[in-house]
Amino acid sequence: MLIRRETDADVDAIDAVHRAAFPTEVEARLVRALRADAGWLPAVSLVAEGEQADVVGHVVGTIGYVGEVAVLGLGPIGVLPEHQGGGAGSALMHAVLGGADALDYPVVVLLGSTGYYPRFGFVAAASLGITPTDPAWGEHFQARPLANWSPSIAGPFRYAAPFDEL
Repeated sequence: MLIRRETDADVDAIDAVHRAAFPTEVEARLVRALRADAGWLPAVSLVAEGEQADVVGHVVGTIGYVGEVAVLGLGPIGVLPEHQGGGAGSALMHAVLGGADALDYPVVVLLGSTGYYPRFGFVAAASLGITPTDPAWGEHFQARPLANWSPSIAGPFRYAAPFDEL
């Protein structure tokens, strides 16, 4: 499996991944909107290629903010159902976390499963002093400190603008 940056040629395949991985079109529409936003980070918008060099998974990273500090907002991440459980999602997560760290982001923030993301070092964001846009997110609102993390990075989080339109 190869993890690489997405290219323009991948757009349709990425749409297909997110349409297959999620029960609605929301994630596919969100990825398209994020790609057009000033907060999109091409260096951490990655695809997983299967054995036939086909796109089997995708993750997108965008600039978010904790207070006034730029951080990485992660997601959506999706893997074709027939490839779930085969390591593509884990490979994408490791690659995006490594990329965010190399780009000097201090923390990665996401909204997701408390049964999946802790294996990558994610904790409840509130335990780091990072508060969600919507308090109902609770423990599903998670953060992963990176090398440039400092406890002084605390306060309200906001995603890239397209998330506000969900």
